[in-house]
Amino acid sequence: MTAFAVVLVAAGGVGGAVQAALMGRWGERVGTLEAFAFATLLTGLIGAALLLAVRGGFGGYAAAARQPVWLWTAAVMSALIVVGITYAAPRIGTTATIGIVVAGNLAMAAVIDGFGLFGLEKIAFRWERLLGIVLLAAGAALSLKR
Repeated sequence: MTAFAVVLVAAGGVGGAVQAALMGRWGERVGTLEAFAFATLLTGLIGAALLLAVRGGFGGYAAAARQPVWLWTAAVMSALIVVGITYAAPRIGTTATIGIVVAGNLAMAAVIDGFGLFGLEKIAFRWERLLGIVLLAAGAALSLKR
């Protein structure tokens, strides 16, 4: 299971860069919000098809809706990412867009781990993590140079 998790998130990393480039292009053609809205509609349809194919029904929607509302904030975060990359990629480039997203991801992940937010296990914030974040942030800043 660990190997599958690593492969899945690595594929997600590749997909994220491709998504930023494509969403940026799409947003240039039809508008940031229009591209976001249509992509989100398609994502919902893909999710529904997967739920039907793998789970055999749509009961998962009801189960998800019964969870605490604060968990629904994850959808807001997804929207923020997609709108952000759609707007930013054509303006600052895919490399800078993804570099900044990853640097922000890593910094916030360190805060989440350090404080054990959202009920997750607390993981100490050590100098190695700080150095990694600083180096990644520097790389993201350098990638803004054309």
